[in-house]
Amino acid sequence: MEEFYWIGLKAVPGVGNVTFRRLLERFDSPRAALSAAPAELSAVRGMTPAAVAAVREGGWQRFAGDECRRLQLSGARLLLFTSADYPKSLFQIPDPPPFLYLRGQLYSREAALAIVGSRRGTSYGLLTTGRLAEGLARHGVAVVSGMARGVDTAAHKGALQAGGRTVGVLGCGIDKVYPPENRKLFDEMAEKGALVSEFPLGTLPLAENFPRRNRIISGLSQGVLVVEAAENSGSLITAQYALEHGRDVFAVPGNITYASCKGSNRLIKQGAKLVDCVEDILEELSGFEGPGTDTPAGTKPAGFSLTPKEAAVYELLARSPLHIDDIISQTELTAGEVSSMLLHLELKGALVPLPGKHYAVSA
Repeated sequence: MEEFYWIGLKAVPGVGNVTFRRLLERFDSPRAALSAAPAELSAVRGMTPAAVAAVREGGWQRFAGDECRRLQLSGARLLLFTSADYPKSLFQIPDPPPFLYLRGQLYSREAALAIVGSRRGTSYGLLTTGRLAEGLARHGVAVVSGMARGVDTAAHKGALQAGGRTVGVLGCGIDKVYPPENRKLFDEMAEKGALVSEFPLGTLPLAENFPRRNRIISGLSQGVLVVEAAENSGSLITAQYALEHGRDVFAVPGNITYASCKGSNRLIKQGAKLVDCVEDILEELSGFEGPGTDTPAGTKPAGFSLTPKEAAVYELLARSPLHIDDIISQTELTAGEVSSMLLHLELKGALVPLPGKHYAVSA
């Protein structure tokens, strides 16, 4: 079971997302990395002596075995970053997870917008959230949010009510229903949308997990809409991630006398697009295919799978076009391997060559 080695490598202390992918660039598979000699492991950037020792000691094996058994019982599956269905937009963030725990269906590329906001939304905020989520869903845009109480829940329910897709990104294990009153919503989303988490099964919804979860909400989306966020709100962290990831930021204006609206109103002052109808969002979504175009609303472009070496190259180019020499210097690959990967990716339609030996991902 290949998942055993993916889970095992991720469980090695000191092997974070970036080091994980560097190991795959060098060794092609988690199994090969976990079987490599200490000298080979030490040659990979980010592999400290402690991490090398942890691989050799093998403590990861018990965790991986237990996690695989839990995975079989959970109704979830692993979505590897080499899979055709792994969302390619996640390659644009600095540390995309090497795999996600998934219930439901994700698509490699689809129009998606995140909606985030207060857990204690006002009736105005919740009604507005539901209305906008319904409008987006009717235009074939998936709604992404964090499954929390308040605005998040209203966003997910609004998209489902309109017959659309919605994706919940969890700050806990995918086998944990949080908040508990959303059990019915969880089950409906697993059937009609998706639930995803990067955290191991059984992980509790601890406060420190949610800021990390927010970067995936942004990474899955073309933009982030903030509804009723207080100063220092977690929703503003998601908006900041969106700016760093090159996403559009939108905000619904709120009551100026409410503390719960100060953060979202400040975003508008700072340049976020003010939203009072769904058209304000649709006109900004780059690459959006809506009704009346040659691509029917909701159509999902075909995805493509990646080898670990191809993924290393694709990830760099997903953030910005690069010269071939820069690609070579920023990966664990040789010049010959980079040239080969560029050709393979071009044949897959994943990237396009530019003048002067520069390359960029395809739209």
